[in-house]
Amino acid sequence: MCGQDVLFLTVNAGSTSVKLAAYRGSPERSDLELLKREQLATGAADPQSALREFVRALGASALGAVGHRVVHGGARFTAPVRIDDAVEAAIGELAALAPLHNPVAVRWIAAARAVCAPQVAQIAVFDTAYFAGLPALAARYALPERAGAALGVRRYGFHGIAHQGLWGRWCLLNPALDSGGRVITLQLGGGSSITAIARGRPLDTSMGFSPLEGLVMATRSGDIDAALVPYLAQQLGASATRIVEILNEESGLLGLSGTSGDMRTLLADPREEARFAVELYCYRIRKYLGAYLAVLGGCDGIVFGGGVGEHQPEIRERILAPLGWAGVELDRQANRAARGCEAWISGAASRIRVGVIPVDEEHTLACAAASLLVPASARP
Repeated sequence: MCGQDVLFLTVNAGSTSVKLAAYRGSPERSDLELLKREQLATGAADPQSALREFVRALGASALGAVGHRVVHGGARFTAPVRIDDAVEAAIGELAALAPLHNPVAVRWIAAARAVCAPQVAQIAVFDTAYFAGLPALAARYALPERAGAALGVRRYGFHGIAHQGLWGRWCLLNPALDSGGRVITLQLGGGSSITAIARGRPLDTSMGFSPLEGLVMATRSGDIDAALVPYLAQQLGASATRIVEILNEESGLLGLSGTSGDMRTLLADPREEARFAVELYCYRIRKYLGAYLAVLGGCDGIVFGGGVGEHQPEIRERILAPLGWAGVELDRQANRAARGCEAWISGAASRIRVGVIPVDEEHTLACAAASLLVPASARP
């Protein structure tokens, strides 16, 4: 397929929604043309029917590959891989590490393999893969080997496709920096994470063994003392599984405010509980920013992405305003104007460049799929 334009389909399967997209271009290029996007509710969509209708609406025949987002690749999958029966089974076996996501991905993978011709490459792109090379200091927990490495317990990191995409766009916009220099990327949405990247290599990230670790999120608690799990189990008369469910689905902004995990709702809510939830959310992000400035030894840029990061200027200002000591100066007018668009929001005197870059996981998926269609001998 080298040298000719082909069609790439992407399937971004989440726990509550599935995003489909189609791109056209040559496998050798990264400037793929977006043709169509669609978002479906996970529970309401029949995967095979949805995929058939999506492809039919394109009116195209040269489908080259389907790129699937898979949240957890474990220790085995550290790069995009062509899907066969063994790979599909292995992704399913990793469901214990990502019970809300991997089973959904497997259903859509099976559907795509059934709908598409056998020669169409099915390619899995893993959220955890970007963090497979985390330094041991960032990846390991302080556990004995029998309860840690021997069981595959480590900090895997998540949102890797989003963070890689933010870094890639940052590099294009800052060509004078060697591989992007030192940058901190923030993916702030329903789930939120932050990553410290030095010349393309992630040195640390906030999510760990599961997506529960790290920042305060819409319904996830983020960092807690592990001793809380047995304590709450005893106090509430609940199982450890139920406590983890509470930490994942009933905590974070929702738990603190008592009403909502939606940042737009909370910013409009005059109650003290809502105000405190937002303040704690911003404080935890600022705390991680300070830590990652130390990890990187300073940085060249801070990049915001995700639904909250891209659309909520007030949140960005609350996070960044106290960071003058670190050389961050915010252009408040530029920040207020940046809603869902690419923009620079740092002031002229800021020593750290701050930007808003819309996250495009589907484009990253398509590029990864395209790269595997290029023969190894032709790759740079």
